[in-house]
Amino acid sequence: MPLLTLTNEQVIELLRQLPSQQQIEVFRYLLLNQWGEWESISTYGAGKIRSVAQERGYDWNTMTEAEREVFIDEIVHEE
Repeated sequence: MPLLTLTNEQVIELLRQLPSQQQIEVFRYLLLNQWGEWESISTYGAGKIRSVAQERGYDWNTMTEAEREVFIDEIVHEE
């Protein structure tokens, strides 16, 4: 099979031309192809935020969603 070289923009334009169901199949393929990496990053991040919360006297597991958002906002805007 010959090799076809396309730019990212060309690939995206081709994907836009696909019917919705085929776009979903491509998305599913890409998602599953990267799932291991996403899972690893997610596991690392979840452990890290729990650790940082504990270091600052909080229990991530008992915090409400609103408390978590405030906590993360404070960390992101620290100097």
